[in-house]
Amino acid sequence: MASAIQDVIAATRGAVNPLGASSAAQIQDRFLTLLVTQLKNQDPLSPMDNAQITTQLSQISTVSGLDKLNDTVSSLAAALAMTQTMTGASMIGREVVAAGSTLKLADKHAAGAVELAEAADRVTLSIAGPAGDIVRRLELGPNERGMRVFTWDGAASDGRSAKDGIYTYKVEAVRDGKAVSATTYSVGTVSGIGVSSKEPSIVVDGATEVRFADVKRVQ
Repeated sequence: MASAIQDVIAATRGAVNPLGASSAAQIQDRFLTLLVTQLKNQDPLSPMDNAQITTQLSQISTVSGLDKLNDTVSSLAAALAMTQTMTGASMIGREVVAAGSTLKLADKHAAGAVELAEAADRVTLSIAGPAGDIVRRLELGPNERGMRVFTWDGAASDGRSAKDGIYTYKVEAVRDGKAVSATTYSVGTVSGIGVSSKEPSIVVDGATEVRFADVKRVQ
């Protein structure tokens, strides 16, 4: 009979009923039914060990506690998602710095940001058009460790003005002739809340969906 009780406890590792996964309450009911049956039919000359009963009661209590904990965690996750959505709504119209390497040029203005792992003697940006051709190289000069926001007026290397649109850029930073680690960021305006991602997100410049986790700064 003791093994039967252990089988019920083991049901928490994957037992199912016709309606779906067994709940902790169902498993607890089965456990108590088997335990009462075992006590009624035990040998009077060799009664069930009290320590064994205590151990089994402790195991089923743990199962019940885990079930309640899962419900609590699920409720907290739902509440957090709702809070993040409300936070995202309050960000509409604000400018954000987020992970990325794109520049949106409009009315001769585009902005991005670069973060250096350490100070650099020279920082160079290479801005490329949709076809991958280099439109302009910008020299940012010496820069300290940390983040710096930069702007581009749309002027191309040949002196003409680049067309409005989305461009990409790369950064090269060096110090004493050695490369310095640099991270690129996109800068844009929050225009809405993302709905297609499983994680809370915002929509930047009406097109790019950005996870909350990838937002570096709100300006």
